[in-house]
Amino acid sequence: MDIEMLKEFVKPELLILVPVLYLIGIAIKSTLLIKDKFIPLTLGIIGIVLAVIWILATEETTGTQNIFMAIFTAITQGILCAGASVYVNQLLVVQPKRE
Repeated sequence: MDIEMLKEFVKPELLILVPVLYLIGIAIKSTLLIKDKFIPLTLGIIGIVLAVIWILATEETTGTQNIFMAIFTAITQGILCAGASVYVNQLLVVQPKRE
C-alpha cells in the first residue's frame, strides 16, 4: 500500500488515526485482555468511534442527507484507518513461519 493511495481514500485530517490505532493495537496486545484475532475488529470499532467524534465536531449535520453522509463517512473512514493500522502492523512485525 502506497501512502499516496491511502491519501486518496482517507481524509487527510483523519490520517492521524492510523498511528493512533496502531498504538492502541499494541497496547491491547500487551494487556492480553483481547485475543489477537479480535484486535482488528476492536480497532475498527475504535476507529469508527473516533471518526464519528471528529466528524460531529467538524461537520455541520443539519438535515437528513447530511446526517446520513456523516454516518457513512465516519464508518468508512474508521474502517479504512483501522485497516491501514493493521496493515502497518503486519509490515513492521516479522511473523514467525509456521511449519
